[in-house]
Amino acid sequence: MAERMLGKSGLKVSAIGLGCMSMSGVYGDSDDKESTAVIHRAIDTGINFIDTADIYGNGHNEELVGKAIRDRREKVVLATKFGNVIGKGVVDGRPEYVMSACDASLKRLGIDTIDLYYQHRVDPNVPIEETVGAMAKLVEQGKVRALGLSEAHPDTIRRAAKIHPIAALQTEYSLLYRDVAEDTLQTTRELGTSFVAYAPLGRGILTGATKSLDEIGKNDRRNIHPRYQGQNFTQNRKIVEKIEAIAAEKKVKASQLVLAWLLAQGTDIVPIPGTKRMERLEENSGALAIKLSSEDIARLNAAVPPGAAAGERYPTEMMKKVQV
Repeated sequence: MAERMLGKSGLKVSAIGLGCMSMSGVYGDSDDKESTAVIHRAIDTGINFIDTADIYGNGHNEELVGKAIRDRREKVVLATKFGNVIGKGVVDGRPEYVMSACDASLKRLGIDTIDLYYQHRVDPNVPIEETVGAMAKLVEQGKVRALGLSEAHPDTIRRAAKIHPIAALQTEYSLLYRDVAEDTLQTTRELGTSFVAYAPLGRGILTGATKSLDEIGKNDRRNIHPRYQGQNFTQNRKIVEKIEAIAAEKKVKASQLVLAWLLAQGTDIVPIPGTKRMERLEENSGALAIKLSSEDIARLNAAVPPGAAAGERYPTEMMKKVQV
């Protein structure tokens, strides 16, 4: 398994990680037994970077992941997040909340130390210096090894890094969504911070698996995502068809092609495709074997230029919480 460093933290992770959010009902029903098997298979194949958050399933996801890794903790670099308050729909970055949220996560996970602890969303009402200062105390206490931010504005990242090294920034980044992510990359690279790309498959749209909106279940959160709405979905499907055509020429899956494209953007980038299904895990892992030429990358860039996607990444109220 190819590996990449997380900033200057000393943590070494697999070049592709595993996002676990979908294992807690976000994209329709899930099964804990199957999800646990997926996590075990990922670890067995060398994927050691496991990503969860306290808000996923209102604590269920951390409990699930904690149980799944209990007998193989030493093989995992575990990332979790705080900030989106469970059951409240608000963001909290107050130092006292940071400390209590960490203790709650440690308890749900059943571990002594979190490898990478992210602020999931930045609290606009609390100076980032105060939040990261509290997070740094967690490092001093041995409860956390490295710090991260998620969906933070470049200026916020710079301010945070003056308080404590930021090992990783987690933000949406894919062939479909590039503009803001690539602007932010300039800052993370200056600071020596890794870029953990979530939703690298565009919440599934880039796999080509969803051909019609009728295929999305009623409990699937993609029903509220702008890029899965009406004409937006139609336009985005046309983009995916271009990717599928290139993938067919190379005899690979569309999902593998776009993950390979992302991996080729730099060794400081670690995509964390999420899945609750074994076949998707195996498919995503196959991207590591694909080597793209400069011509391949140029062709994909031309097929899906920055800003080509139709629709915002999140509904209006959720968009207010990103890039703060």
